[in-house]
Amino acid sequence: MRNGGVISGVRVAHDRATVDEIASASTDDVRSAVESLLARDGVSEAFALQTCNRAEAYVVTDAQAVGRRALDDFAPDVRDAAVVDTNHEQSLRHLMRVAAGLESLVLGEDQILGQLKRAFEEARSVGGIGRMLDDAVTKAIHVGERARTETAINEGAVSLGSAAVRLAESETAVAGQTALVVGAGEMGTLAAKSLAAAGVDELLVANRTVPHAEHVAAEIEESTPELSARAVPLAAVSDAVADASVVVSATGSPDYVLSPAHLDTGSETTLIDLAQPRDVDPAVAEVPGVSLHDIDGLESVTEETRARRREAADRVESMIDDEFERLLDAFKRKRADRAISGMYEAAERVKQREVDTALSKLDAQGELTDEQRETVSALADALVGQLLSAPTKSLREAAVEDDWDTIQTAMTLFDPDFGGADASTDAPSGPREGMPENLPDEIPEDADVPRHVVESLADD
Repeated sequence: MRNGGVISGVRVAHDRATVDEIASASTDDVRSAVESLLARDGVSEAFALQTCNRAEAYVVTDAQAVGRRALDDFAPDVRDAAVVDTNHEQSLRHLMRVAAGLESLVLGEDQILGQLKRAFEEARSVGGIGRMLDDAVTKAIHVGERARTETAINEGAVSLGSAAVRLAESETAVAGQTALVVGAGEMGTLAAKSLAAAGVDELLVANRTVPHAEHVAAEIEESTPELSARAVPLAAVSDAVADASVVVSATGSPDYVLSPAHLDTGSETTLIDLAQPRDVDPAVAEVPGVSLHDIDGLESVTEETRARRREAADRVESMIDDEFERLLDAFKRKRADRAISGMYEAAERVKQREVDTALSKLDAQGELTDEQRETVSALADALVGQLLSAPTKSLREAAVEDDWDTIQTAMTLFDPDFGGADASTDAPSGPREGMPENLPDEIPEDADVPRHVVESLADD
C-alpha cells in the first residue's frame, strides 16, 4: 500500500454492553478474528482484542469510510447503543486508555496489559500488524507500562478475581470457609490467590485438565502453607460445590459448566461467574440458598477502588495526552519525510542527468581529473540542497499544522502517479479528523535518496 492509511475501530465493552452482548460480539479466538478482518475489501492491517469485559476490532484502510464498511457487521446482534465506533485519533487514544487500565471494570487492573500484549502477538502471527498498528499498539503498551510504574493506578483490588472476593465478603464470611474455583486459567488463578489472601481454610480447584488444577493448587499451598488446596476433576464439580460456601467460576468453556442440578445442595452458596461467555446457567439464580452474581454485578464493588484511584487516573490522563501528541507528531513526520524523499529523488534524477551531460561536454574539451569531477558533483549536490532547503522546511511545517493539501500537492508534483486519478477525494474533511488518508508511511527503505540527504533529514 502506497499510503499510510487510517485506523478505524469498533468495540462492545462493559461500560455499555452486557456480558451476553460482549459474548455475542466475540469470536472463537483473536487469530480467526484478525484473519476475517484482513479478508475484507480495502483492509491492509487488522487487530482484535477480546476479554471478558470487551470485544474490539481495528482495521487500517486507505480511507475512513472504507474502514467503517469493513467493520459494519462486527456485532450484528448487539444493540446499537452498545456498539461504539471510533475514527483514527479516537482509536489511538482508546488503545492507550485500555492499556493503562482506564477502561477496565476494575480501574487500573493489571491483567488487561498482558491480554493486550498477547492479542498483539496473535495478530502479528497472522500478518495483521503493519507499520501503522505496530506504532499504535506499541505506544499503547508503553503507556500502560508507564502508568503502572509511575502512578498508583494499580494499588488495591487489581483484578476481577480480587473484586469477586470482595463481593463475596460483602455477603458471607469468607475467612475460615471452603471455597471452590472452577477453571485453572489466568482468571481462575487470580481468583484462587485472592481467596487464599482472604483467609479461606480450604481451597478446591476444578478443571477439565486436572494437572492444570493441580499446578494452581500446589502454587497456592506453597505461598500459603496454612491453607489446604487440592485439585478436583470437572466431572466431580457437584460434590465440590456441596462442600463450598463460595464458588468462583472462570473457565473458557463455550457452554454452561454449572447448572441448577449442580447447586441444588440445600446449603447457602455465594456464586460469582467471571466467565465470558457465561459459565453458569442463569436459572441457577432460582435455586434456594444460592446468591448468583456475574461480571455486571461487580460495579458496586469496584466503585470503592475506583474512587481511591481517581487521583492517579488524572495523572494517567495527562500522560496519555502527552504520549498521544507524540504519536501524532511521529505519524506526521513520517508522512512529511515521504514527501521530502520524493522531492529529493526527483531532484537527484535531474541533477545526475545534468551532471553527466556537463562532464561529457567538459571531457570533450579536455580530459578531467578525478578531483575536477568531484568538484562538479559537489557543486550540483550543494545547489540541490540549497534549493530544496526551504521546501523541506515548509513540508515539515505543513505536517505539524495538518496542512495535508500542501503535502499532497508536493507529492503530486514530484510523483504524477501519486494517489491515482481520484486522490483528491480522499482528503480529510476537516483539521485533525483522523490522519491523512492518501499519504505514504515514511521514507521507503529502497528510496534512491543520496546518503547526505538522508543524514540531513535525520539531523533536522
